[in-house]
Amino acid sequence: MKLPRLPRIALLLLLVFGLLLGGCQRSAPLPFRLTDISGHMPDLDFRLTDDHGKPVTGADYRGKVVLLYFGYTHCPDVCPLTLAHLHVVMQRLGGLADGARILFVSVDPTRDTPDVMHAYVNAFDPRAVGLTGSPRMVEALVKRYRSSFTREPGGTDGNYEVSHGSAIYLFDRDGHARALATPAASQDDIVHDLHLLLGSGAVQ
Repeated sequence: MKLPRLPRIALLLLLVFGLLLGGCQRSAPLPFRLTDISGHMPDLDFRLTDDHGKPVTGADYRGKVVLLYFGYTHCPDVCPLTLAHLHVVMQRLGGLADGARILFVSVDPTRDTPDVMHAYVNAFDPRAVGLTGSPRMVEALVKRYRSSFTREPGGTDGNYEVSHGSAIYLFDRDGHARALATPAASQDDIVHDLHLLLGSGAVQ
């Protein structure tokens, strides 16, 4: 028996509505242990020089999960401790670590030439990339991620320190900012969140 005309139209409308509703729903958010910054920070975007002297942009790291950290090679404590911390994290990821990169951006470009950066980052982890550039470019990138740095007065020997933010920004394979860690974050939590990003890719 044929359905009456009106019920058939109503059924069709319900079906279309259901499809539209399903298409509008977002995937469930990833259960990050670190601070979830999805949608609250800009995508990974910069124009700098890597530790091989090659111009690079944020787009060059699409397809990789990125850990972005600001520091400098003359840093007396926080930077080396953080990079050592991240090296252990990479080791714990095993083969998955090949899908991730640590981007160490210098806030002291005057002293941190590509050669200096290359020797420094490779002393910690082969998946670490040193990035440097003009003071203007570095300052713009730091501000983009709501961080800061200040060059302290130099001593009589000409040496100086640079105070800087210590956050570690995690970006997914599509360059979207997803999580924020500090050097005090546990390795377990960073490894957990990297597994989420490396295992499932970007979740919109």
